[in-house]
Amino acid sequence: MEIIYMLLGLSLIVALVFFVAFILSVKKGQYDDVYTPSVRMLFDDELVKPQSDNNTTKHEKSN
Repeated sequence: MEIIYMLLGLSLIVALVFFVAFILSVKKGQYDDVYTPSVRMLFDDELVKPQSDNNTTKHEKSN
């Protein structure tokens, strides 16, 4: 039974160390994305289809 308490305490210490390491890496900017904004301008924008009005439709029908 003593080994369970020891392993539980050890696992909490290891989890706390990993949590602190994660928080420190986030604060230092390890997970900031600096690549995508520079490449975003190379992607094509979605094309917006022009809305057809009734005047162009009537004109096309008469020809």
